[in-house]
This record gives sequence, structure tokens and C-alpha cells, in this order.
Amino acid sequence: MTDPATLADRIKAEARAAGFDAVGITRAEVGAREQTRLDAFVEAGQYGEMAWMAETLDRRRDPRTLWPEARSVVVCAMNYGPTHDPLADLDQTDHGVIAAYARNRDYHDLVKKRLKRVARWMHAELDCGVKVFVDTAPVLEKPLAARAGIGWQGKHSNLVSRDHGSWLFLGEVFTTLDLPPDTPEIDHCGSCRRCLDICPTDAFPTPYTLDARRCISYLTIEHKGPIPHEFRAAMGNRIYGCDDCLAVCPWNKFAETAREAAFIARDDLSLPALSALVVLDDAAFRARFSGSPIKRTGRDRFIRNVLIALGNSGNTAAVEAVTPLLDDTSPLVRGAAVWAYRRLGGDPGDRPAREEDSQVRSEWDA
Repeated sequence: MTDPATLADRIKAEARAAGFDAVGITRAEVGAREQTRLDAFVEAGQYGEMAWMAETLDRRRDPRTLWPEARSVVVCAMNYGPTHDPLADLDQTDHGVIAAYARNRDYHDLVKKRLKRVARWMHAELDCGVKVFVDTAPVLEKPLAARAGIGWQGKHSNLVSRDHGSWLFLGEVFTTLDLPPDTPEIDHCGSCRRCLDICPTDAFPTPYTLDARRCISYLTIEHKGPIPHEFRAAMGNRIYGCDDCLAVCPWNKFAETAREAAFIARDDLSLPALSALVVLDDAAFRARFSGSPIKRTGRDRFIRNVLIALGNSGNTAAVEAVTPLLDDTSPLVRGAAVWAYRRLGGDPGDRPAREEDSQVRSEWDA
């Protein structure tokens, strides 16, 4: 069977058999509008410390630059819908909020494994070239998913699906097959601006534009230095990522809880007590987050986030848990501990900063 439409149907059936919840096909290209948005994002420096966004700009703008032989892209998606509204967790100030996608196994591993299953089948059965990508590659996944009819990019720049709301992991199989593309999804946001208005750090300068430097997900995961003062209170108890703009989307009323066991939240990653996290040394951190995407941030950045959350908790008794970290080996942790210590009522006169530690001294003097 060599009819392109028949081939496309067979590929979609195989992808669904591999466990994907949605699949669509598009040509190996992104639209001019998406290229313009990416160019503006990079030109404005809104990528912050994610230098690879600028370094791989040409490959992101055109998938064929990444692989010239590619003709079509099979976009596959897996639902990771949470069991409850993540916004409800923000009231539990003595507990840390972890983004829904990071409350269990690292999705990259599972998605790539299943993409490879589909790709192997395509190569064996359809005699075509294939390459698989998850979001660690320089691929504009969300525009490709929109062009493949899986969803549309909302005003928060994330993908939204009429069937799955905001909760989709994406992966792609690039192929040398020239397949008929699916109809792109249209924008169904209308006049809604809930995702823009809920952002605690005003990270959306305009609809469909994100300034990553202000985004809590960026600040808690990608940003390597001290959290800028202007964003600390706004972080609340978010210690890894932020779901606010996703969770508030009205299209989530059609979403279902993830059916993949690896995406169901682990008990110890659902609102863990901040007091239990702040004591983790490097070995304990690695053990607790083995197999989790959280492990990639490293212990020091994670404890920095936990200390900011403790400082926001309003629980003055937490100063006892913070105090030992004023002498932590990491200046990043020491600086965050100083801020939390002061915020919880600790007396900086009792704990002079090290003379050689300019960052920590600046925290004392703030």
C-alpha cells in the first residue's frame, strides 16, 4: 500500500498503539508568523540564560536545516492531566508546589522510547528515513503541533487542545516520506486573557509573547543565579516550575487525568513539606529525585527555591530550619538563606556574612 493517505493512517494507528493520545502530520516547515515571533524573542533577549535559543536559531526556524532530507513530521502527544487543579496547591504555604509535569518520572525518557517504537516500525514497514526528537532538540514543537492539527498556541504561547486542554507532552518523528498534512488547528482563545492576567510576575508583555526572564518556570529551573528580588514574593511556594497560566485555561474542562502511570503524581512529590526538603544535602537530593526532571537543576538551585518558599511561608518557626543553611557550602544557598532568615524575623546582627562573600553580604544589606 503506497497511497500517501493510507500510509498516514497506518502511521497514526501505530502511534496510538504505542500509547500516544493524539497524533498529527505536517510538512517539515514552520510558518512565517512563528519564525517572526521566534526572531523577535531572540532579538529582545527574552530567552535569558538559555543561550542555546540564539545559538540554534537557524535550526529552529527551519526543520530542514536540522535534517535536509525531512519531508514530513509526525507529531505525537501524550496527556499528563493532573488529578486536581494545581492552583489549589498555592494555599498550602508550608508545602512546596512542583509543576504537574515533574511530579513523577522524567517524561523525556518515556516519550522518546515510544517515539523510537513508532520510528522503527516506519523504517521497517514503510522503508523510509526517520529521526526522533523530544524537546531537548532545537525543534519548534508547539508550532509544528499546531500545524499538525493537535492544538493551537494560546496567548501564553503554550499548546492548547480542545480534547486535552493544556496538558500535553510532545515529540516528533521526522521522516523522508512525503505525507499529506493534516489541517492546522485554528486559534480558539477568542477574547479570553485568563492566562495573561493570572501570571504572578507579568511575564507576558503582549498576548502570544513570553519574556522568559520573568517566568517562574524559567527562574526556578533554568536561572542559575540568585532569584531577582522583584520576583521572590511572587514565587510563593512554587519550588519547581509554575502551572498558573496552564491551569487557568477554560479548555481544561475537557481534559482528563493522565492514563499513563508514569505521569501520575508520586505521593512524595505532591505538596512535599518544605521543612523536609530544605535539609537535603547533595546525596539525599539525588536519591530523592532519581528519575525525576527535578534532578537536572542540581541540589543548590533547588534548595535556593525551597528557601524562597520558606521565606514566603509566614511561618516564623521555620527560621530554625533556615539557620543552618546560612553556613552552607554554596554561596547561592547561603544568599537565599539570608533572605529567608530575614523575612522570617531573624536578626542579621547575629549572623554576620563572610567577608569574602559579596553576594551574601548584599543580601544582608538589602
